[in-house]
Amino acid sequence: MKLTLKQIQGFLAVAEAGSFSMAAKRLNTAQPALSQAIKDLEAELGVRLFDRTTRRVELTDAGREFHIAGAKIMDDLEHAVEGVHMLAERRRGRLRVAAPPLLASYVLPKVIAEFQAAYPGIVVQLSDVGTEQILDAIRTAKADCGIGTFPPADDDIERQPLIRDSLMLFCPAQSALAGRDRVAWRELADLPLITLTRESGIRLLVEVGFETAQTPPRIAFEVTQVTTALALVEAGLGVAVLPTYARAAIRQDSLAAVPLDEPVIAREVMLLKSRDRPPGPAANAFIEHLSRALRRLAAE
Repeated sequence: MKLTLKQIQGFLAVAEAGSFSMAAKRLNTAQPALSQAIKDLEAELGVRLFDRTTRRVELTDAGREFHIAGAKIMDDLEHAVEGVHMLAERRRGRLRVAAPPLLASYVLPKVIAEFQAAYPGIVVQLSDVGTEQILDAIRTAKADCGIGTFPPADDDIERQPLIRDSLMLFCPAQSALAGRDRVAWRELADLPLITLTRESGIRLLVEVGFETAQTPPRIAFEVTQVTTALALVEAGLGVAVLPTYARAAIRQDSLAAVPLDEPVIAREVMLLKSRDRPPGPAANAFIEHLSRALRRLAAE
C-alpha cells in the first residue's frame, strides 16, 4: 500500500470543510490536484470515501472510519515532530553516562546537577563502574558516553581528550610540604607512601615517576580505592600520589594537593563514545558542561 501524507492531509481537509474548493483554498493548492489526490487515495484503499453531491461532500461509512485513523496518524506525526524539535533544542531526552567511582562520586554529581538545572527535561543516568565495564557499556550501547583514563586502541570507540591530568602529592594540611608550590619526586623518598594496587593504571604512573627520579618508594599501604588512600593520608599515615581530580574528594581543608615535578607525570582524561552512534543533542550539551567543570577543577 502506498499512501502519502499529501493524500491523507487532503482527505482530512475535505472531510472537515465538506467541500473540495474550500479544502483546496485551506491547503493553498489547485482543486483539480486535490480531487486527483483523493481519487488516488480511494483507488489505493479500494473504497469510496466521499459521497459527492452538487452542494456538499459527505463521508461514507468507510470515509468516517478512515477519518478516525487518518486524524490519529497526523496527530501522532505532529507529536513526533514536536518531540524531535524539543530534543534538538535540548529540552528533552535521556543520557546514560559511565564513569569510574571517583569521578562518579565526587566530580559528576555537581556536573549533573548543573546540567539538569539548565536542561530539566533531560534525564541523566549514571553508572559507576571500572574501566573495562565502561568500554563494554559503550560497545553494547548501554552507555551513550564514558569518562575516564583509557589505554589507546584502534577499535570502534572514539576517544576525545577532555583535560590533561597531572599526578599530585596529597599530604596532610599541616605537613611542611603542604605550602610548597611544587615538590620533586625525590623528596618523597623517606615518606610513607599510600598507593593503589597494581590493578590501577595510576599505580603504573606512580612507579614511572619514582623510577625516573631514581628514588625507590617506601610503600606503607596498598589500597584499591582513591577515597581509601585519601582517608589514610588524612589520618596521618602517609602521603599519596593521585590524579588532580582527586582534589574533588578532599573534605574541607584536611588535606593539601601539591604539584609534582622532576618529572611531571600526566595522562589524558577522555570522553568515550561509539564511532557508529554519534552523540545526540543531549550528550553534546552534557559534554560541554563536563569539559568546563574539569577545566575548572584542573585550574584550582
